[in-house]
Amino acid sequence: MELTFSLDTIREAAQAFWAYFDKPGIAGSDQPAVIAFRGQMGAGKTTFIHALCDIRQVKDVVGSPTFSIINQYSYSEAGREKKIFHIDLYRLKDEEEAIQAGIEDCFYSGHICLVEWPDGARGLFPESTLSAELTITDSSTRKLIIGGN
Repeated sequence: MELTFSLDTIREAAQAFWAYFDKPGIAGSDQPAVIAFRGQMGAGKTTFIHALCDIRQVKDVVGSPTFSIINQYSYSEAGREKKIFHIDLYRLKDEEEAIQAGIEDCFYSGHICLVEWPDGARGLFPESTLSAELTITDSSTRKLIIGGN
C-alpha cells in the first residue's frame, strides 16, 4: 500500500492506513500488531503516528518517546479499553538495551505497537511486523509505503 499526503491531508492518510491495517490477515488477533516506521530524520514519523492516534481517539497526550523510549496510550474500541505502545528506539545502543527497556513485552502484549527507528533492535521484532517507510517527496509532501517486515 502506498499513501501520499501533506499536513492538510494527513488525517485522511491515517484513516486509510487503519483501514488497510484492520483488514483480516493484516493484523489479525493471532499475530502481534507491530508496525516499524522507518524514514530519515524529519520525515514525519512522529507526526504521522500522532495522526494515527487521533483517528483511534487516544485519550492521552501523544508525544515523542525519544527520551522515555515507550509511551503508552489508551483508547476504546467496541466498548473495550485498548492500548497503543509508541516506541522510539533511536537512542538505544543495541538489542540488549531494548530488551531491558521492555520492548518485547510490548511486542507480544497483543496491543498495537508503533515503533520509530526499529533497525537497532531488528532481531526482536515478530515475523508479522509491518514495515512503514516514510519518505520526503518535497517540503510539504510525504510518501508512506506499507509492506511486510
